[in-house]
Amino acid sequence: MASSEFATFRELVEATRDPTGEADIEAMRRSIERGGGRFPARTASSPTSIGGVPGEWVTTVDARDAANDPASPAMLYLHGGGYVSGSPSSHRNITGTLATLVGCAVFVADYRLAPEDPHPAAVTDAVAVYRALLDAGRRPEQLVIAGDSAGGGLAMALLLAARDAGLPLPAGAVLISPWVDMEGTGNSITTRADVDPMIQPGMLRQIAAAFLGPDGNPTDPLASPLLAADLGGLPPTLIHVGDAEVLLDDATRLADRLTAAGSPVELAVYPEMIHVWHGAAGFVPEADHAMAAISTFVRPLLVLS
Repeated sequence: MASSEFATFRELVEATRDPTGEADIEAMRRSIERGGGRFPARTASSPTSIGGVPGEWVTTVDARDAANDPASPAMLYLHGGGYVSGSPSSHRNITGTLATLVGCAVFVADYRLAPEDPHPAAVTDAVAVYRALLDAGRRPEQLVIAGDSAGGGLAMALLLAARDAGLPLPAGAVLISPWVDMEGTGNSITTRADVDPMIQPGMLRQIAAAFLGPDGNPTDPLASPLLAADLGGLPPTLIHVGDAEVLLDDATRLADRLTAAGSPVELAVYPEMIHVWHGAAGFVPEADHAMAAISTFVRPLLVLS
C-alpha cells in the first residue's frame, strides 16, 4: 500500500490538472515551474552554455569543480514537460537529488520548446550538447544520459541520433516515465486514463501536435523512438514507470523492443505510482526509493565506488 505522503502528493498533483482534460500550455508552464524547483540541501547550480545550448551544471556544494573537470563522471539530464514546458529550474529537486545520490555533476539542458520551436529543435539541441561534451574531453564511458517524460523520449532520440552519426555512446541511460510514441497507440492511454491524476489522452494529443508542428510526422523515430526500425547497439538502459499512468505502455513496449534488439534494458514498473513521482524525492518515501534505485544502476556504470 502506498504511503500517506504519496497519497497527499497524488492529491496535490490532481489538483493542478485542468478539469477539462485539455492542455493549456501557458498554464502548464506556470505549474511546472512551481512544482519541483527547490534544490535539496547542499546542492547548487552554475549557469552556462554547452554546444550553444543554455543550461546549468548541478553539483553538490562540495564538488563544484567537477562541472569543469572533463575527467570527472557526469550526467546529461533532459527535463520533462511535454516538449512545451519545463526548464532546468523546474527540475532542480530531481537533478539535485541525482547529483547527491550518484555523486557526479549533472548538466541540465535548457533545450528549445514547442510550439515556438517544434521538432526537431529539441533533438538538435540535445545532440549539440552531447557532441560538445565529447569535444570538451568528456569520455563517453564516464557519461550517462537521463530524462523524464518528454525528456525520457528525448534521451532515447539522442541515443539513436548519436549512434547513427557514429558518435561514441554513453555508459548508460535512465528513462523516467518516458514518452516515446507520438501516435499514442499504447493500450494504457485509455486503460489508465481513470487513474492517472496528471495526464489525459486529449492532453497528449494536443501536446504532440504542438511538438510536431504543422508538418511534423508522428512516426519519425526521433520524435517517437519507440517506432525506430533498429533499437540495437544501445547502452544499458534503466526504465522507470508507474502502474497508474497513461504512458505505462510507452515504457513497457520500449523495454520489449530494446530487449528484442539485443540492447540491455532494466524495466521497473512501480505499483500505484504516477507520472514522474520521482519529483517528490525528499518528501515521499516511494520517490526516495526510486531515486536510490537510479543511483544503484548508474554508479557502477560510471565506476563510482
